[in-house]
Amino acid sequence: MLKRERLMRIQEMIAEKGIVTASEIINALGVSDMTVRRDLDELEKNGKLIRIHGGAQSLDYNIDYELSHLQKATVKVEEKLAIAKAAVDRVGEHETIFLGPGTTIEMMAQLLKERNVRVITPSLAAFEALKEKQDDQILLVGGSYRSNTKAFCGPLANQVVASMKFNKAFISCNGIADNSITTSSMEEGELQKIACNNAKTVYLLADDHKFNREDFYVYYSLHNIDEVITDDQVSEDTLDHYRQFTSITVAPSRDQADEIREGNKADQPELTEQASRAK
Repeated sequence: MLKRERLMRIQEMIAEKGIVTASEIINALGVSDMTVRRDLDELEKNGKLIRIHGGAQSLDYNIDYELSHLQKATVKVEEKLAIAKAAVDRVGEHETIFLGPGTTIEMMAQLLKERNVRVITPSLAAFEALKEKQDDQILLVGGSYRSNTKAFCGPLANQVVASMKFNKAFISCNGIADNSITTSSMEEGELQKIACNNAKTVYLLADDHKFNREDFYVYYSLHNIDEVITDDQVSEDTLDHYRQFTSITVAPSRDQADEIREGNKADQPELTEQASRAK
């Protein structure tokens, strides 16, 4: 089978099923694991699909079941890191913040290790990243454990969070469809809703493939979010549509951030010369 035919067949399989594993492609096309990996990487680079752990997902896939924590952690890694860095910039010293479940928020927790803030979270992964902080600076909310998100939720968690107030809440989702923010777990959604209602400012961290998608449970409205932080892969049309509901900030990618820094360096000699003349 020629490469062009192979790539077309892979796209057809993903369009038909939504999510396809590498093993399914190997069996259907009779090719090696290495060939499939190269093909999937090429198709993702060309914007034809989304790579996930062990396979690939179509761009317009409506979620029928929730990906595992490992699968989520391997999707949009660079974009999630850019979003996490932008989110950390919103955290002030000595604030009390809520970190919800989600792999982007877990990255944010890693970046908060040296910050002087109090963190309340149901996320075991976020807690593990922050557990070396002082005793009064990190609180893990207990409850029923969900392996897909490595987080606790349920009535016990709701009761604890309902009694707290936060300067800021950082939440995630599985999909955003018009004004609806959705997730796969009713219990997890309810916990995030309570935290949002008890926070002065609410941030939604969502990479580009969360837009125009929906999951099982609507737990919050986009117009109640103070700011959405996303990545630079979101189309302008999509940004224009969702900005009618709330403020959206696009976190620059690594390449864009490097360009900004280089631009600032290039401007520095001119600024220095102007300052010298002013003296």
